[in-house]
Amino acid sequence: MDLQMRKALKEAMWKRYRKAPKKMKTKILDELCTITGYHRQYAIAQLNQMEDTEPPLQKTSRIRKRHYTKDILAVIEKIWEEAGYPWSVRLKVIFKLWLRWIRRRYALTSLQETKILRIGARTIDRYLASKTHSQLMERNGLYARMVYAQASEMPESSM
Repeated sequence: MDLQMRKALKEAMWKRYRKAPKKMKTKILDELCTITGYHRQYAIAQLNQMEDTEPPLQKTSRIRKRHYTKDILAVIEKIWEEAGYPWSVRLKVIFKLWLRWIRRRYALTSLQETKILRIGARTIDRYLASKTHSQLMERNGLYARMVYAQASEMPESSM
């Protein structure tokens, strides 16, 4: 039996094998082994390797509903800047500690206030991720300029 005939036979057997109950699968395997001369485990492996010609269903990505609007995120960003760019877990605690100040500074509705208090640390991290890098670069640049300025003002040590 040549390669093309075995391939065609495997395809025909595979279609039956895929839909068959367990007892029928045993008979199909016996038949395939006697015709092709394959060992049983090799025949099982060959049938399991066959692919479905039907295209698989495409998964639709889930579109999440936004819980935090741009105005809430802008307030969070401003508080983050005022607090000196703390990491998200500390920023979440700062929201509770600075609540009176936040109420005076930003005219928030009660819904916005509860959303700010309930936002998760990981959500804050995701939102501030793009801003964090640029803020750190600005701070590092400022720090480097300060160090350079201090170094140039230092009196030269006499040796």
